Amino acid sequence: MGFLLRLFSKNGFFFFFLFLQAIAMVLVFSRNSMQQSWIAAQMAGFNSFVTGYIDEGASYLKLKQVNEGLVAQNKRLMLELYGREKGANPVFRKVHDTAGGGQIYTFVDGDIIFNSINRSDNYFTINRGKRDGVGSKMGVIAPNGIAGIVVSTTDSYALVQSVLSMNKIKISAALKNSGYFGTLTWRGDNSRLMHLSDIPKYVPLKIGDTVVTDGRSAIFPKNIMVGRVAGYEVDSKTGFWDISVELNEKMGQLNKIFVVKNLKKAEIQKITDTLDAALNKDDK
Repeated sequence: MGFLLRLFSKNGFFFFFLFLQAIAMVLVFSRNSMQQSWIAAQMAGFNSFVTGYIDEGASYLKLKQVNEGLVAQNKRLMLELYGREKGANPVFRKVHDTAGGGQIYTFVDGDIIFNSINRSDNYFTINRGKRDGVGSKMGVIAPNGIAGIVVSTTDSYALVQSVLSMNKIKISAALKNSGYFGTLTWRGDNSRLMHLSDIPKYVPLKIGDTVVTDGRSAIFPKNIMVGRVAGYEVDSKTGFWDISVELNEKMGQLNKIFVVKNLKKAEIQKITDTLDAALNKDDK
């Protein structure tokens, strides 16, 4: 209390000046509409400022709830887009190959779920298996050409050996114009090129000639697109053409495929086995 008395006694004139200033301000703003409007505007601005911060605070408090809602929505969308197997219901098609003597094939569509092209023997996995009628040694084609041969299956999936394999895969193919056929293999040096051998060197060739499957195996139907002649030279060891074939299908971009089932495969295999047995007997 003594401190306050001393403060007022030493600074009495200053506090009296502040008191008179306050009275003057009140008289000015209470009796002049212009000053009243200015005060009202300032108060409105201050109120807006405070209200804005209050709203931001409330929004921040609700942010967790909003985020949880967005996460749930995104989860639903992800399940719709990626959570279900593509083409869950396979589409079967039957084709009569009249050029091949009435041979009948069925095709089932599928999708690639894994693929490789940078190994010496490459494979890809498809979302079709035993329950879809897929079995080993069935051919697999893509929209633009041949793709591979099934090597193993589960109920829902199949492992396919790609045509880009140096071992255990040889495909019977032919020059479409002349009909001469040979063996198509991959040498592991270029994912866009395979090589067609066993074509006699007297067979006329030119760059761009079409190469197709020849239908002489029980795996691929006749005239399935393979690619086009990209180059050729005579193999000094065999005396036959060594033909570079640029694949029509880009193996690194495989997506949609079709598995080929030959309905007469068992009958053809029976004849082949009989021939092999006869040849083995003659050799003995």
